[in-house]
Amino acid sequence: MKRNWNWQLWIGFVVAVGGLFSYEFFAQFPITRDFPWANLLLFGIGAALLLFGLFRAFGRPQTYRGKIFGSIFAAIAMFFFAFFAYEIFYVLRQVPLSAQAPRVGQRAPEFTLPDQNGKQVALSDLLSPNGAVLIFYRGHW
Repeated sequence: MKRNWNWQLWIGFVVAVGGLFSYEFFAQFPITRDFPWANLLLFGIGAALLLFGLFRAFGRPQTYRGKIFGSIFAAIAMFFFAFFAYEIFYVLRQVPLSAQAPRVGQRAPEFTLPDQNGKQVALSDLLSPNGAVLIFYRGHW
């Protein structure tokens, strides 16, 4: 007897992987950057499809395939979700707050940093009579 293709497992895994790798795309928009609800929705849809496919595979193994691949896909998808949640909800919360950054128009504190050649450059060296433009990026490397 030929067993049917259990498409829920494959589609669920692809959607769960999409939840992980689509964060860079969704981070471009403020509505999905502040809280990654779109990625969590993709993970939820992927998990639901994987669970439904696993129930089909284990409930009717003579009809549907996917007991082995479904279990492996579900474990990998859970690992991806755990990695995503750890990065978004723990690691990114360790980034220093931007509240300490100078505001627009506020005088920047004096500092000295190395340039691309390793030579020390101070802010006072860069200031012209009209001032200098400083761009602060939130985050760390």
